[in-house]
Amino acid sequence: MQRWPVDLGLVLVYRFPRPSPHLLNLGKTVETLNLAGIPVVVARLHRGREREETVEILRRLGADEVVAGDVYVEDHLRYMEAVAADAGARLSEPLWGMDPVELAYREAEAGIEALFTGVDARLSRWLGRVFSRDTVEELVEDAKRAGVDPLGEQGEYHTLVIDSPRHEERLPYQVVEKLEIQGYHLLRVV
Repeated sequence: MQRWPVDLGLVLVYRFPRPSPHLLNLGKTVETLNLAGIPVVVARLHRGREREETVEILRRLGADEVVAGDVYVEDHLRYMEAVAADAGARLSEPLWGMDPVELAYREAEAGIEALFTGVDARLSRWLGRVFSRDTVEELVEDAKRAGVDPLGEQGEYHTLVIDSPRHEERLPYQVVEKLEIQGYHLLRVV
């Protein structure tokens, strides 16, 4: 499941159809990557030029491999394949084709803990909760009842990793705001 070392975390910022919990918590995203020993580059992409700008950034960074975490969304896999190919890099998708329920349990057992920072209405009670060994079974059951993917692969939820075996220490955070925009629930943390 893991591929280490990771040379760089590339965080691409662009306009999303709905507010992004990643953008809302960009500082904490950078901080958690740093706590995991991963240097970070943040780049803003312009609407309508996201793909070409991503390719250019990867070229300038000299990327020879792009590692992504898709599990089964074909459109995203094809997009990542095209971006990597255009940048002259190999694409590695180590999670591709894995069973989502099994992967959720494997991530929890590996010691990954993640804060739910964005959830759709079907999983709204998870906003501000932490994915962990203690909660994975409950999440899988809630996802099953709601008819959603337990990994949020279709955008049902987004998380911020707050601890993992790679982290030097747990990411400190404080909830400062809960928002609901267009039926999507968001958490802002500092």
